[in-house]
Amino acid sequence: MEIIRLKQREEIERDPKLKRVFERYQTLLSILRERELPVSVISVLNNDIDQINSVSVSEKELRKLIVKKQNKQLTLIEKKAKIVSKNHYRNLWMTVGMSAFGLPFGVALGSALGNMAFLGVGLPIGMAIGIGVGMAMDKNAFEQGRQIDFEYEM
Repeated sequence: MEIIRLKQREEIERDPKLKRVFERYQTLLSILRERELPVSVISVLNNDIDQINSVSVSEKELRKLIVKKQNKQLTLIEKKAKIVSKNHYRNLWMTVGMSAFGLPFGVALGSALGNMAFLGVGLPIGMAIGIGVGMAMDKNAFEQGRQIDFEYEM
């Protein structure tokens, strides 16, 4: 089973933001076409692409729909096929590090020194720990061939 193609639209050329989102989504789809994906994942991808191809909405709503479908598909691919985008784990673990390591460290430091102004000192420490863990996991995913050459943009 093959991933179907996005339909070209004339409104894409008029809106530069929509054009950028559309091209990024096409890039993701072309990268995924080169991968061996489960049939269930490909059918979900094709259903989403059919929905994008058949909808007739404004440029802004189309842009939102494409971004929504792209995010949904990246999550699905991560869960079902264990394939992640570049820096996926780094971005994920940065926030985990700040909340799970940084805040408790900052609270402990602030309590020990008797000044809760030191609460903020723990956040960059936790962020550094999280980035380190995430980069190690990204490197491992790359070495195992589970990483695609696509970086998620927010």
